[in-house]
Amino acid sequence: MSESSQKEHPWMAKAFGRYLLEWEQQRCDEAVADIFGYHSLQLGFPQLQALRQNRMPHQWLAMPSMDLNPESLACQEQLQAHLCCAPEALPFAEASLDLLVLPHTLELCQNPHAVLREAVRVLVPEGRLLLFGLNPFSLWGLQHGLERVRAPSLNAWQGLSYLRVREWLQVLAMDVEAVDFGCHAPAVESEVWLERWRWLDKLGHKAWPVLGGAYCVLAVKKVHGMRLLEPAWRKHKTAPKAAAAAACQQAPQRKEI
Repeated sequence: MSESSQKEHPWMAKAFGRYLLEWEQQRCDEAVADIFGYHSLQLGFPQLQALRQNRMPHQWLAMPSMDLNPESLACQEQLQAHLCCAPEALPFAEASLDLLVLPHTLELCQNPHAVLREAVRVLVPEGRLLLFGLNPFSLWGLQHGLERVRAPSLNAWQGLSYLRVREWLQVLAMDVEAVDFGCHAPAVESEVWLERWRWLDKLGHKAWPVLGGAYCVLAVKKVHGMRLLEPAWRKHKTAPKAAAAAACQQAPQRKEI
C-alpha cells in the first residue's frame, strides 16, 4: 500500500486506524492463504489488501456505492478498484464466488442482513465468507458512546455484535469455522500513547478475548440436502411369476426334426 493512499483515508491519519489495519491485515493473510478456488471478491475498505495472500486466479476489488465521495473515489483510482456496486445487489451470478471478504461492510450499510443474504447467494457451496467488524461490547464501543467528538471517524459505525452476526449466519445456513478478537488497546490518536497501551493485547487475549475492539469471522456456506437411496436388492427384486415368465421367454425353443 502506498503512503499516499494511507494519507487520503481519514482512518489512516489516526494511530488507532493503523493499529486496526495492522491487526486485520494479519488475520486476512492467515485466513485466505489456504482457501482455494477460482473467483474471489473484496467488497469495501480498499486500504486492507485482503486478497494479497490468496492464490485464486480471478480477484476483484469492489467499492460499495454508499462510499461514493471524493476521498473514496481518489483512493479507488489509486488502488484500481474493478467495480462499484450496491452490497445488497452484487453483479455476480448465483454460486459464482469462492471467497468473499466484507471488511466493515455490514456496519456502514443500511440493511446488513440483506448484505449477508446476498453474500450467501453469490457464494458457491463450501465457499468462504470472511468479515470484519467493530465490537460494541469493548473498550472501543464504550469510547464510541462517550467520545463522539474526540473520535469522529467512528460516528458512522452501527456497532454489530458478533453474536448478532453469528445468528444471522446460522439462519442463512452458514457455519462459522473460526472467530478471533483483537485490538484490546484503547482507540487513541497518538502513536506514543498507543504503544503504552499495547500490553493490553497480550493480557486481553488471555483474560477477556471476547472484549476485543474488533472481530474477524470466517464462515463456510453449507448446502444441506438429503436423498433417500434404496438398497440395490430392492431395485432388482421382481415378482416370482414375472421372473418365471421372463425365464420362459428367454429360454431357447427346441425345433422338432
